[in-house]
Amino acid sequence: MDTAALVIILVIALALFFDFTNGFHDTANAMATPIATGALRPRVAVLLAAVLNLVGAFLSTEVAKTISGGMIREDQISADVFPAIIFAGLIGAITWNMLTWLLGLPSSSSHALFGGLIGATLVGVGVLAIDFGVVLSKVILPAVIAPLTAGLIAFAATKVAYAVTRRYDSRPDGRDGFRWGQIFTSSLVALAHGTNDAQKTMGVITLALITVGWQTGADPQLWVIVACAVTIALGTYMGGWRIIRTLGKGLTDVKPAQGFSAEASTASTILASSALGFALSTTQVASGSVIGSGLGRRGSIVRWRTVGRIMIGWVLTLPAAGGVGALAALVVVWLGTWGVLIDAVLAAVVVGGIYLLSRRNAVGADNAMSEVADSVHAVDVTETPPPTRRQREHVAAATRSAGSERSGSADEPTQDDRSGRDAS
Repeated sequence: MDTAALVIILVIALALFFDFTNGFHDTANAMATPIATGALRPRVAVLLAAVLNLVGAFLSTEVAKTISGGMIREDQISADVFPAIIFAGLIGAITWNMLTWLLGLPSSSSHALFGGLIGATLVGVGVLAIDFGVVLSKVILPAVIAPLTAGLIAFAATKVAYAVTRRYDSRPDGRDGFRWGQIFTSSLVALAHGTNDAQKTMGVITLALITVGWQTGADPQLWVIVACAVTIALGTYMGGWRIIRTLGKGLTDVKPAQGFSAEASTASTILASSALGFALSTTQVASGSVIGSGLGRRGSIVRWRTVGRIMIGWVLTLPAAGGVGALAALVVVWLGTWGVLIDAVLAAVVVGGIYLLSRRNAVGADNAMSEVADSVHAVDVTETPPPTRRQREHVAAATRSAGSERSGSADEPTQDDRSGRDAS
């Protein structure tokens, strides 16, 4: 086997491992809120998400074309160098994915991939190899607009959901019927995730095949689609419980109507973007939706400190992954094929170290949200909930009415008073 073929095989293997990390990193996007409200049991939720991610990966390849035929100008890069550059970029993406998973931060796997590829290409080739117009229009702008749009949609949907079901205010956890709706909307999010995120790995593998002349055209081959679909489904089934805990409980206490609204907003935003070929971050969209739903429910508390931590992670993702990708590319530039092997060993050490650290405080289906594990209800509720605003207004009005009647009766003379006056 010649050196070029060996590097391509390493690239494909590393790309599929990134796809695997993408799966368990982003399971929370679809399943955090239905697990938090008890609409789905944890293991059932991740199995459903895995199956729908698998199906969704076959529905569209527009995002794959954005990566394989848009962001990187592969025609300006030597076929002898570019596969190693892609390899270095993947190392940057995987490193950031693993670190944010350890911290329980729902950061963007997509932006980690883009950042890693851009950083490695800048060091290994140069500025001219990046099409910054595509990066701005199909990566940066969607990253800013999509979570804001999803948050506004979720805010409005939550307001509407609570307005049309106001007569159920007296139920302990409010709008319990929305649990059934959550099964549908969370399934739609998982399907949408497959149509967007699985495509990115397809695009990377296709890009590598194009650069060495093993493929012409930006459409991914069938075996690439199948491999990426199966890998992201397996990753999804692993859970990513640390991030599920953050999205399900860390941002706000999610109730069924909120979860339904957030998931509907997330799914609609992702599906629209996939159809347009925008390689957005499904994590940012899901987080924006959860925040919007929290703001939309009266009395809900959004934990802004957690929101701030997540946003800092969003801002750092592109440069951090790009920095690691650039360092890995620098080793390749200096040492050639040996640099690729050294990068592979270092990446294995880093990933293994992060995994061992995670075992010190393991988070799984049984303790990601303890209330779910114990009673299938994550939101703590009482059997006799406090009165709603409308109920308090009725009680206050009745109290005022009763008070005025007593005051009126006190002003009227009693029978004994009348008798005393008559006797006098």
